[in-house]
Amino acid sequence: MGSVAIVTNDGFLLPSAPNFRDLGGHRTREGRTVREGLLYRSDALHTLSEPDLTTYNGFGIRQLIDLRTSHERDRLPDVIPDGAEYAAVGVQNAEAAGANFVDLLSEPERARAVFGDGAAERFMLAVYRDLVTDDEALQGYRELVERAAKGPTALVFHCSAGKDRTGWGAALLLTLLGVEREAVVADYLVSNDRQAATDHWMRAISVDSGLPWEDIAPMTRVRADYLDKAFTTVDTVYGSFDAYVAEGLGLSQATLEELADRMLD
Repeated sequence: MGSVAIVTNDGFLLPSAPNFRDLGGHRTREGRTVREGLLYRSDALHTLSEPDLTTYNGFGIRQLIDLRTSHERDRLPDVIPDGAEYAAVGVQNAEAAGANFVDLLSEPERARAVFGDGAAERFMLAVYRDLVTDDEALQGYRELVERAAKGPTALVFHCSAGKDRTGWGAALLLTLLGVEREAVVADYLVSNDRQAATDHWMRAISVDSGLPWEDIAPMTRVRADYLDKAFTTVDTVYGSFDAYVAEGLGLSQATLEELADRMLD
């Protein structure tokens, strides 16, 4: 089991990685509870303050799963907890637009064409569709679940802002564990209170690209309709969440049982 979480006065476990948080504590439909100190989600883990680094190493994390693309990983390599295994488990094609929107924003004309006039919201909905259907996503999320099921734990998984790729990973794991959709969505939306760093650099990009902030803002936050797009795509493409898990992700019943045994009280 993980160590006792150290929560700062601002409510963050790691202020220098503000979207780092425990997925434990949620109740399931069957009345069980997701164990605390075993499964963490986070934003980028390439820069941690000295006090946070001490706290981070105290969580007993044994697996760090990096959902970013190879470009992101190479540019900003993770700080790996003492004694942890690092695994690069990408869930996006590194050349896809959704994986390279920052590069797109660096080219003003392309940025205005792709994201201007309300297109950013449509772009985000397409990202969530692809997180359910693309081969890279299916392979990556299958590996995330298998690693969570098999251990060793504790485990942390993350992307850059910890809200979209990580958001769908968290929604997937909590749903597999039997957490009600309302609680899954509520956990997902918590990311909106933890995006100060994202706001800072996205506002700079807004200035540099010449795009109005309102055209970029949909990419800096999570919205219930983004997550709903993923779940709706699951139903449309696979027929049901169970079929997505079995046929899309290719997860065995033995893995799902192992996940529940490890993660639920």
